[in-house]
Amino acid sequence: MGKLFGTDGVRGRANTYPVTPDMAMKIGRATAAVFGAGKNHGLKAVVGKDTRLSGYMLEKALVSGLLSMGMDVLEVGPMPTPAVAHLIKSMGATCGFMITASHNPAHDNGIKIFGGDGFKLPDATENKIEKLILEGESGVKSISSDAIGRAARIDDARGRYIEFAKSSIKNQSLKGLKIVLDCANGAAYSIAPLIFRELGAEVIVTANTPDGLNINDQCGALHFEHASDLVRKHRADVGISLDGDADRVIFCDGNGNEVNGDRIIGLCALDLMNRGHLAGNSVVVTNMSNLGLYAAMSDAGIKIEETQVGDRYVIERMRSGGYNLGGEQSGHIIFMDYATTGDGIITALHVLKIMISQGKKLHELADFMSEFPQVIKSIPVKEKKPIVEITALRDVIIEAEKALAGNGRTIVRYSGTEPKIRVLVEARSQQDVDIWLNRISEIIKRELQ
Repeated sequence: MGKLFGTDGVRGRANTYPVTPDMAMKIGRATAAVFGAGKNHGLKAVVGKDTRLSGYMLEKALVSGLLSMGMDVLEVGPMPTPAVAHLIKSMGATCGFMITASHNPAHDNGIKIFGGDGFKLPDATENKIEKLILEGESGVKSISSDAIGRAARIDDARGRYIEFAKSSIKNQSLKGLKIVLDCANGAAYSIAPLIFRELGAEVIVTANTPDGLNINDQCGALHFEHASDLVRKHRADVGISLDGDADRVIFCDGNGNEVNGDRIIGLCALDLMNRGHLAGNSVVVTNMSNLGLYAAMSDAGIKIEETQVGDRYVIERMRSGGYNLGGEQSGHIIFMDYATTGDGIITALHVLKIMISQGKKLHELADFMSEFPQVIKSIPVKEKKPIVEITALRDVIIEAEKALAGNGRTIVRYSGTEPKIRVLVEARSQQDVDIWLNRISEIIKRELQ
């Protein structure tokens, strides 16, 4: 067995290591043990999932593992990741689990774990769980049959989150707005349309008929063009594209043009600052954000805190610094005043509220920055060999950084959730981007494929 946890829980191809029923049961048992089940009575966990076919298999195994340790389980069925995080706190649970592979294809799946505070587990706690599993559960003691936990399906879970999400914008009316809502055939397929319609928006829903295999398939946050086509066809005001577990969102404006996470973070930061509600007068982003965002925020007098890639690192910096807005270019946006994780629905509600309160279209709000030409490319790899040990790749990265010094940058890193390497090249000219992207990509394909 190798390392289990990546940057966002355990993830991989469903029904192959480590995403197997056997491993799901072990994760349940080990997590329950770390949180004190078997020693303390009355502990409970919330378990949610997205719409993948493999979710049934993993859910039953995970729940069995938890019950076998004496932990009660509240099952909420298909539910957005941020809804699960909210329900953990709302229902006084000890911890919670979301069975999802987020934006990945249907053949993948995974397990995200949250503490009782609704935040993803810190590395130290994940390491304890992982150690118990990799050591053959030698530290996990069985309990007597009369102490086994109970499982219950929570019927009002959806309504609890709907009211919570609407309250984040104080039930602001969205009447007069026509939106296209792409649910990615994922966890928000049922709940998201209700929220926007209850607030009065005219909603054209797409990708809301999951069959277990079509999650994220040519729809959702990775394929904003699906919503874009419908925005133009129906002359809608905005397109909202969620991903499979609805913890991230990408927009398109009334012209069908993409509005990514950087622009959403920036326009929300400007709104919060103008209303005196931007904590620390700062936003937290990752090193993948466009340099144009840095320039625009600086011009507005807003500070930027930078972290490595991963919404968990953004959240850690937000918590340690007391900041209330942060996120990633990919569409994970965290409004810490309301949510403990990225929340695509709450982000969309806030953007729509800003459009109404300022009387502006989305393209007007998003036009606060000029982007540097930037390309992010994902390349499949057979192994994740340390980059510093690949001489040719290390050398071309150094060469690119010298050539682009002061006018651009390169970032090369392995994905924490897929067998891929990500290459970002950003420069003042598209020609420079293309040159260095091609050179770096060629070496990666030669050395790692």
